[in-house]
Amino acid sequence: MAAVLDVWARLWPVDKVILAYFGFAVVLIVGWWGSLPQAAWLLALHVLGAGLLFYEILRPNLTTWYFRHWYPLIYVASCYKEMAMFVPVVRHTYADQWLATVDRAFWHANPTVWLERIASPVLTEFLQIVYTLFVPAVLLIPVLLWRKQRYAEFQYCAFLIALGYLVSYVGYLIVPARGPRFLLRDLQHAPLQGLWFFQTMQGTLDRLESVAYDCFPSGHTELTILAWWSTRMLTNSLFLPYFAYTLSIIFATVYLRYHYTIDVVAGMVVAAILIVAAPSMYQHLKTKGAQVGGN
Repeated sequence: MAAVLDVWARLWPVDKVILAYFGFAVVLIVGWWGSLPQAAWLLALHVLGAGLLFYEILRPNLTTWYFRHWYPLIYVASCYKEMAMFVPVVRHTYADQWLATVDRAFWHANPTVWLERIASPVLTEFLQIVYTLFVPAVLLIPVLLWRKQRYAEFQYCAFLIALGYLVSYVGYLIVPARGPRFLLRDLQHAPLQGLWFFQTMQGTLDRLESVAYDCFPSGHTELTILAWWSTRMLTNSLFLPYFAYTLSIIFATVYLRYHYTIDVVAGMVVAAILIVAAPSMYQHLKTKGAQVGGN
């Protein structure tokens, strides 16, 4: 028992969140073992991932400092990729029609179709660039904290971002949807056209996301709001530029036909809840011994 408590004391809050999500994923893998492709391989990856984390915690070495701070980037990204395998097996019905109906009931129109009247190659190109820069924009804040050697703030920022991503993944499983550019394709009067790199950027994102059911809540909205809020840990000079970027990416999610507006609202709500709840959650999960720079 003492050994277990010692290991628990060495875990950082982000470790506990990721391990809890791993436990959730293992339940899905075991529960749908017979119908989940590569179930054994997925289970092995989760066990190996958890084992590597515990190894770095219990056997500090030359890689431990960097691993402990940056491993969530790889682990959380891997969790996103596996959602494309989980959703079709765990859920057999999709929420696109329901989400579109909610949008239409509120706006009395399909927003992505209505926005065709203001579409232009310049606007499309600009908004696709904004949308494509989502991950670098979110990661810039922890990178700047790391460069300034503000490791306490870095650890909290990593916790907040990882928590935001993982909560959105659970949302994808609860309300699986692919987005209006698939459901409403036949209602659109013309495909979006950019200037130079629009098709390349969109095609690259499609390949990276595989067959994703990642609409509800809008992770782009949620995580960008969290990144914008996190700029307060750095400098006030970033607060307004990130606010402008946040407004741009929220508009881009609908204009580019990736999201329904109800997805955007859900992303805002989740972000607001995490902004309020995450500080106390972080302190609750933080234990004596899991200090900044501790192993």
